Amino acid sequence: MRARGSGLKIRLLIGAAIIAFAFLKKCSQQEVNPYTGRKQTITISPTQEIKIGLDSRNQIAQQHGGLYPDERLQAYVDMVGDKLVNSSLARETPYKYEFHLLADERAINAFALPGGQVFITYALLSKLKSEDQLAGVLGHEIGHVLGKHSAERIGETEFWKTISSGASVGADMGGLVGGIGQTTLLKNGRDDELESDDLGVKFMIDAGYNPTEMIEVMKILKASAGANRAPEFQSTHPDPDNRIAHIKESIRKHKR
Repeated sequence: MRARGSGLKIRLLIGAAIIAFAFLKKCSQQEVNPYTGRKQTITISPTQEIKIGLDSRNQIAQQHGGLYPDERLQAYVDMVGDKLVNSSLARETPYKYEFHLLADERAINAFALPGGQVFITYALLSKLKSEDQLAGVLGHEIGHVLGKHSAERIGETEFWKTISSGASVGADMGGLVGGIGQTTLLKNGRDDELESDDLGVKFMIDAGYNPTEMIEVMKILKASAGANRAPEFQSTHPDPDNRIAHIKESIRKHKR
């Protein structure tokens, strides 16, 4: 019995040490985003972010049928994206922004990889009714890059993996703690979307676009999802109605 008790005590001590190390490491890796002023856990450099994006862009494009074979439309997307970058603080970042129109005609989507790789599917572009609406979509995605959201997710994931490992060693609680980590990441993902909406509004205003058109984009996304749209708490994206309320507040804030 003593041997078992001694073994459990050793495991608890090792587990506690691993968890303490995880928290100390996280504290040492926290930094203030120079573009948003928000403190984040960042474990990779901007150069590494750029490399991750460049290394992944071709694979991502192939998953969506490759690039859309229309140079005119691609040039249109490039023009709007470049205008947003060059008219805002995005141009002050070390990131290399590139905009890609994907051939996917079914998935209504847009997303960004770390370091400046921004994608929009033809399915979404075909739903948009104006250049301002395209600016709203691209501005939002530029916000994800500038907000270092992917880099932050990487840092947080590493932290929770270490915590889960320590809990597993100490008291066989890794599954529970791992679940807490996933919940935290999901919550932060929603906050990322709202922060990107706010940044997108600012970028639109700086570039001379009408920011209220981002509200119309939300309406398009909501209508496209239809009755099968998941409730907000089951999604990494906030409900479009919730986002509209925040966008209206961002417009009032940045137009002052």
